[in-house]
Amino acid sequence: MTSTVVDKAESGWTAAVRQRRGALLQRLASGCAVALVVTPMVGVWFSLSWVVLYIACQGAELVVFSPVARGDKGDMSPARKVVGCIALAISATVFGGLSLVMWQTGGPLGGVCAALMLPAIMLSSMMTAARCQPMMIASLAPQMLYLLATPFFAHLFGAPAPLVMTSAATVVLYVFYVVITWQRMSDTTTNLIRAHAEAEDLRLRAERSLADHTAFLAAVGHDLRTPIGAILAGAAELRAPDPQSRASANLITDAGVMMKALLDDLLDHSRIGAGRMTVEVSDFDLRQMLAQTLQLWRGLADAKGLRLRVEGAAGVPRQVKGDVMRIRQVLNNLMSNAMKFTEEGQITLRVQAWPEEPSGYALLFEIADTGPGMTTDQLARLFTPFDQTADGVTARYGGSGLGLAISRNLVDLMGGRLTVRSAPGQGSRFTVSLVLPKGENVEPITETVNESRLDIARSLAPAAQPVVQHATVAVTSEPVAAPAPIAEPEDADDQPLRLLVVDDHDINRRAVQLILQPLGCEITTAADGLIALERCDEAVFDVIFMDVRMPELDGRETTRRLRAGNGPNALTPVVAVTADTAPEDVAACQAAGMAYFVSKPLTPTALIGALQHVLNDTAAQARTEAA
Repeated sequence: MTSTVVDKAESGWTAAVRQRRGALLQRLASGCAVALVVTPMVGVWFSLSWVVLYIACQGAELVVFSPVARGDKGDMSPARKVVGCIALAISATVFGGLSLVMWQTGGPLGGVCAALMLPAIMLSSMMTAARCQPMMIASLAPQMLYLLATPFFAHLFGAPAPLVMTSAATVVLYVFYVVITWQRMSDTTTNLIRAHAEAEDLRLRAERSLADHTAFLAAVGHDLRTPIGAILAGAAELRAPDPQSRASANLITDAGVMMKALLDDLLDHSRIGAGRMTVEVSDFDLRQMLAQTLQLWRGLADAKGLRLRVEGAAGVPRQVKGDVMRIRQVLNNLMSNAMKFTEEGQITLRVQAWPEEPSGYALLFEIADTGPGMTTDQLARLFTPFDQTADGVTARYGGSGLGLAISRNLVDLMGGRLTVRSAPGQGSRFTVSLVLPKGENVEPITETVNESRLDIARSLAPAAQPVVQHATVAVTSEPVAAPAPIAEPEDADDQPLRLLVVDDHDINRRAVQLILQPLGCEITTAADGLIALERCDEAVFDVIFMDVRMPELDGRETTRRLRAGNGPNALTPVVAVTADTAPEDVAACQAAGMAYFVSKPLTPTALIGALQHVLNDTAAQARTEAA
């Protein structure tokens, strides 16, 4: 297998020639530098003549190896390889020949210079001839001979015999070292080629396996849908008079529904993994879809003794465009999850909507339960496919362990975001944010939804954490007490808050806009730190929300540059937005000049709470300065 894998890569000749071609400018520059150094010893005309001769040798190499440089397929012919080795040997002889001139014209001091030059030339030649022994011999042999002549020249200039013997042993050891190093480099290069080829082969096999797996599941799913449909249809048509027969029919129906749900989950997961899942856009009645979803779960909620509540449904638009089947699937998965883990109390579906320019609606669906809640470790693994099966959750509660993973992927495909907040003993809150276009026969959102930004803030607040108050940081799953209402600047004159949102992911910028624009904020966005600094030179902002991890220029460095400058936003409060919640990360944000800290995943309560803290702090500082 080794030879097969290595043969898939370039041959040793081809790789060595291309490496040597890539170092051409380096060799020419080194030749000119050496000629300049020896000019005081040999004179200008000799140096110029030597440079011309050396450049001619390099030109001969280019001509001999031109097929490889052009990218011609196939290996070099034997005759061209022999001519190439001769050209390499001549080039090495010309370059190394300067050492003889150094000995002759510079004496022992010139010999020292030659002894320093030759090893450097040998290392360079060795590195450009990996895996090609003929090229290595042709380019190193002349230089080795010149180096081996060092003890002889030392003897001619009267060096003591012990020193001559020591220099001879040193030269031999160095030549041996060069040969061994070349061999190890060649072996390492071969191993790397083998590893890359094997990894590529494994990747291709994995892709083929995934394609075969997807095709197999699709075929099996198609075949299984027929008997499952027959089971459900047959069970529905049974009209048995006795209770025992009716119970059996209900059992068959329940089993068929479960089989269909498991099959749908497996097929959806397979399509998502293969990148074949798509979403459709069509007009649908959002209020009707919500009513149908609640009606589907009301019976199970009554059976378990749970209260099922809905809040804000009257304030959502009726006609929108989107994939109603996938939206219903996500809501049903979240309702199923809440029903599964809630033994007492209530499950609440909260819906909020705001107009989204130019012609759409921003929607928030939150499903809150009074179940046992989740630990930080459980939250970290919550959206991992099949993870519930490992903990025995499936055995206790049923399901495939795919519902939440599929839901997050579906929301991502629709351009939205699915997040969760939970803590042990505090229940769980799943939030879906989507932006949907208006449908036909659009009815306006009622005035109860178009509240003022202060009323919305009071209804949505809590959850930002000031950096300056964090010796340790609470994880995102911990609930936080609601802060005081947002403070309006006394001289605001109804001017909107001017915010700058900096994040390299478009979905995150859109999420912040989705939450804060309905409050009457005027929002400017930037995709990275460099663009953010440009925006800060163009306009004055009241608050800056800054993502910490960004390419080009991260959030902390952007803040440091902003604080170090004399621009109009040098003192503007900067709120750090990041998933890194360790104390050292918070301290680093504070050291960079950031004033507040919001942990991901982003929620309306966290962002509005951060805005509230900033406004309160700014107002307090203004009162202090006025006093």
